[in-house]
This record gives sequence, structure tokens and C-alpha cells, in this order.
Amino acid sequence: MDIAFLQELEHIIQDRKQNPSENSYTSKLFQKGINKVAQKVGEEAVELVIEAKDDNEALFLNEAADLMYHYLVLLTAKGYELKDVVKILEERHR
Repeated sequence: MDIAFLQELEHIIQDRKQNPSENSYTSKLFQKGINKVAQKVGEEAVELVIEAKDDNEALFLNEAADLMYHYLVLLTAKGYELKDVVKILEERHR
């Protein structure tokens, strides 16, 4: 697994915020505002929990991916990066 893809995805999301494209779902999310972005994270989290109760690997992993994507959008919308969260996790680990 190459975790570097998360950083690449994060950079793409940041670019969509700074350089909106009318054909980009990500840009449209940013245009709708922080409340809509946060709502999407909540929706995806609930969908992931629902799928966790079943044994359908594909549905569960797809919902996990949706949540991760929307979480990265929320971090970007709030002006943070994944490294900010990793720093806190590292500090907690000590």
C-alpha cells in the first residue's frame, strides 16, 4: 500500500479549492460551504457504520473510501492538512 496517494489526493483537493472547476465535484462541495462539507462527512460516516454491520467487503470499503475523501475535503475546507492530524496522533502515541 502506498500511503503517498493520500497526500496526492489531498493536493488535488487543495488545488480544487484554490482553482475551482465547474466540472469538479470537489469544487462544487467547496462552493456549497463548510456546513454542506461537514454534512457529507456525517452522511458518509453513517453509511460506513451501516455497512460495517454486514459482511459485504466491497460496500464497506467503498463507504470507507467515501468517508476518507470527504474527510480530506473537510480538513482542507477548515484550512488543515492530514499532517496536522498525524502530528496529534504521534503526540498521543508518546
